[in-house]
Amino acid sequence: MKANQPIIDARWTACLKLLQNNLPEQQFNTWFAPIHSAHFDNEQRELTLCVPSPFVYEYIEAHFVKLLRAVLLRTYGEGVRLIYKVTTDATNNISVDLEATPQPVMPESFRKTDVNRAPQPLQQLDSQLNPNYTFDTFVEGDANKLPRTVGLAIAKNPKQSTFNPLFIYGGSGVGKTHLVNAIGLRLKELHPEKRVLYVSAHLFQVQYTDSVRQNTVNDFIAFYQSIDVLIIDDIQEFAALQKTQLAFFHIFNHLHQNGRQLILTSDRPPMALQGMEERLLTRFKWGLLAELERPGVDLRRDILRMKIRRDGLRISEPVIDFIAVHTDQSIRDLEGVVNSLMVYSVVHNCDIDVEMAERVISRTIGMATQRKEVTLDSILDQTCRYFQLDRDDVLSQSRKANIVLGRQVAMYMAQKHTTLSTTKIGMYIGRRNHATVVHSCQSIAQRLSSDVDFRTRLEELETLIKQ
Repeated sequence: MKANQPIIDARWTACLKLLQNNLPEQQFNTWFAPIHSAHFDNEQRELTLCVPSPFVYEYIEAHFVKLLRAVLLRTYGEGVRLIYKVTTDATNNISVDLEATPQPVMPESFRKTDVNRAPQPLQQLDSQLNPNYTFDTFVEGDANKLPRTVGLAIAKNPKQSTFNPLFIYGGSGVGKTHLVNAIGLRLKELHPEKRVLYVSAHLFQVQYTDSVRQNTVNDFIAFYQSIDVLIIDDIQEFAALQKTQLAFFHIFNHLHQNGRQLILTSDRPPMALQGMEERLLTRFKWGLLAELERPGVDLRRDILRMKIRRDGLRISEPVIDFIAVHTDQSIRDLEGVVNSLMVYSVVHNCDIDVEMAERVISRTIGMATQRKEVTLDSILDQTCRYFQLDRDDVLSQSRKANIVLGRQVAMYMAQKHTTLSTTKIGMYIGRRNHATVVHSCQSIAQRLSSDVDFRTRLEELETLIKQ
């Protein structure tokens, strides 16, 4: 999209004069002098400003948005929606439209009713951290040493920028939630003045939806922009939720550019997050990506010993070895086995031995470990059978709607249930390229977020695939 040529807008000229009068000359010349008005739609109350680069846009949003809003209010009146037309490729005159951060409506504790009165302190914040998830109970091993070490460094010095954001990813049950809570708790211990908040991505999305319904989006964004250390768990749940992603984008920019720490977790690395805006994925990779791997047998032994000591149990080393070797899926499974052994021991009034451990493991996680491996071939077969399609048609170049849908679903399921790259998935399913697979996965994710019947059908298919 080509950027508009400068137009004469008397009101924007007045804005520039006001900005010039309220800023040092160097700041005005650097950040505002290169900006010009592209268009003002009086009926829609929408002002579009041409900005020379993404860096200028982000700096203005971080440092001058309140001043800019005040100037716009004075010259254009109330209710102006601000759009930045940001030049992304000056050589080819390419630009992209980005909506400005909604005008913040500050809570009472932020407002100054008297310029001579000291600002009131912010209200006490419940950090929503789990007090049981500490570093003392997070056993270190090769699988988690890097993210644990980085987490401790952040807790000691939350103002450093090397690890901002910290993006922790790994499969279910490897300790992501435990680790980020431990970071938050240690941070509160060392820096009690910091506003630290732990929130799941699901709860964030629910809060945002409620704010839209109640017309309090500005308050929602202003609250999150007041946080010093924001921890969001399971960020992959933002996939295909475009409005939630936009709100988080503005919050992320404000916090990052003001030196606030962000800590995010996901069940997969950023490059595998389908349905997430590219500008968010880029920001996720600004700091440090740290993988929490599945614990090896030595770490599983150490975790078992720690839990046994904590719960006051008596379990012999041969039993610990047996459990560590045969429970290799997640830390959550280890804890479940120990809890079950404790109950069996009390109910049957007997010691915990290898035979009991074998029975418990077989009953609690045995079915999961014996389940057949999900392969791309089995996914394709089940998808074709479910949608009553011929496999050759799905692999062909056919553009019939029902065949395209089946092909996209197969790609989506393959991306979700295998570790294959999108390139390999595309080559297998009709020799498609990486971009086609990404588009297919995004299309299915988008439909899942809005079509309840379609989501039910895919849940049925998923059950068949995993059998």
